[in-house]
Amino acid sequence: MNIKALAKELGLSTSTVSRALNGYQDVNEATRKRVEEAARTVGYKANAGARRLVRGSTEAIGIVYSAAVENLGNPQFLDMAGGLSERLHTQHFDLMLAVASDEQDLDIYDRLFRGGRVDAVVVPNTRVEDARVNFLIERGYPFLAYGRTGDCSNYSWFDFDNEAGSRLAVRHLAALGHQRIAYVHSPLALNFAVQRHHGFLLGLQEAGLSFDSAWLAGPAVDRRSGHQAAHSLMGLPNAPTAIVVDNNLGGIGVLRGLLDRGLVLGKDVSVVVHGVIPSDTLLAGVDVTTVTQPTAETTGETMADMVLQVLRAPEQGPFQLLRQPALVLGQTSGSPA
Repeated sequence: MNIKALAKELGLSTSTVSRALNGYQDVNEATRKRVEEAARTVGYKANAGARRLVRGSTEAIGIVYSAAVENLGNPQFLDMAGGLSERLHTQHFDLMLAVASDEQDLDIYDRLFRGGRVDAVVVPNTRVEDARVNFLIERGYPFLAYGRTGDCSNYSWFDFDNEAGSRLAVRHLAALGHQRIAYVHSPLALNFAVQRHHGFLLGLQEAGLSFDSAWLAGPAVDRRSGHQAAHSLMGLPNAPTAIVVDNNLGGIGVLRGLLDRGLVLGKDVSVVVHGVIPSDTLLAGVDVTTVTQPTAETTGETMADMVLQVLRAPEQGPFQLLRQPALVLGQTSGSPA
């Protein structure tokens, strides 16, 4: 069945059916659902090439990653990309993953747009000062930032309240009686790392606790550097009784390092980790206390909806969403020995 026959079957104009199937916001929700249900029932699929010509778009969203930040080694990133791709697919868009040797490489963004490969991009791992965001704004290229920069008022972004997450972690540990709380961080050029570190210091201030600079370790964004951070901290003469880690891969390394030293998690030392600990980490079923956000897959789905808003209704933007974290208690936090 072609689109004309589908429109005739529904008693609608071909233009209305086309706009409903392509997600235009000037078609009301009831009509859009009716058209989509009828299309599924009869097995109608639009000609992708013809649709791209009519709309003047590539029907692709790009995301540029660098192996240097270990995105592909992080299950959370892969789950986010999966949710992003699946939601885009329902709107007839593809997700294009591009590789850059340096994540701040601007030429690759220019090539993606000038070469007609993408309609918009998602920018991950935002910095406090981010040349990519400035470049995209200056060129007028549509984008959604996965995170914020120091000044984030004039573009669309999706982020988590990182500062609040660290304050939750410190508040929890202070309530258990910990006074010597260490912090393991990601590179502080990354905006989320700055926010989480600031929240950690605010949490200590709220609890009336002091901080020894020796209890600051990092950057640790993978298992190896997290493992080294744990050994460094626990080798101090005045070792901490608790540790907050600002990312999940570094957290895995910290937990493994503490176990390798024969320490009992939640008794000899407590640990709170930002992010979800993957189930295949060989941590012998350790139930970790974490600061979590909505699932990475749900995050990807929300970001897909937002980047399509950026494309379809730019005059209504910028679109900005800040999700709140939650503390999930596990076995790795308890009262100090």
